[in-house]
Amino acid sequence: MSGHSKWKTNKGKKMVADAKKGAAYTKVIKEITVAAREGGGNPDTNLRLRTAMTRAKEANMPQDNVKMAIKRGTGEVPGVVYETVMYEAYGPGGVAILIEALTDNKNRTTAELRNIMSKKGGNMAGAGSVSYMFSKKGYILIEKAQGPQEDELMSIALDAGAEDFKSDEKNYEITTSAQDFEKVKQAIQDKGIKFQTAEVTMIPSSTIKVAGNEAKQVLGLVEGLEEHDDVQQVYANFDIPDEILEQMAASS
Repeated sequence: MSGHSKWKTNKGKKMVADAKKGAAYTKVIKEITVAAREGGGNPDTNLRLRTAMTRAKEANMPQDNVKMAIKRGTGEVPGVVYETVMYEAYGPGGVAILIEALTDNKNRTTAELRNIMSKKGGNMAGAGSVSYMFSKKGYILIEKAQGPQEDELMSIALDAGAEDFKSDEKNYEITTSAQDFEKVKQAIQDKGIKFQTAEVTMIPSSTIKVAGNEAKQVLGLVEGLEEHDDVQQVYANFDIPDEILEQMAASS
């Protein structure tokens, strides 16, 4: 396991630091607002909203902030209208990148992301250039140190509807359809098993191996994009050695 999901997991602690300066709050509030606008304010029937509220909880966001964001989304109180924009790009080494942004000014966001790309070795690509390489999937990462036996966990996941189960020296990876994600996640939680990551994300159909200085350039570009206020998610199909991922995450 050496892809972008691992990079995001290693960087998990950065979310706490970002929250202190408001960056994480801003991103989550936007996501909650748009999720409520598009799917209603009930998290029981709105998966996107439920996921965003989980992110808010992880960032220790006050409940009053969450409630206000939902009300802005449902129109109960006035607020800025954001639109979802997907950008496609290539990074160093030909790595495919998908960028999901929420913005109230598409022209401004596009110009700013192009500037980041030009400074960090990336290039914007046309619609459809890389999106076909990614599929929306549920992704669950569990550390072996948490204690579950492989056979037991595999049985729980597959019986609940998981599509794939993998393991390496340190972790178990479970992939599901987007529709079955909550069911598989709940089945694992019901057994008292804790996970590092559980999310609906975009999984690449193939990966590109990069190493050395090129790997650092790719991660520098991804991090630069992720730090932009309008960027909600960055998905990439790189395959980078674990030791480089851990070094870069630690130094972020």
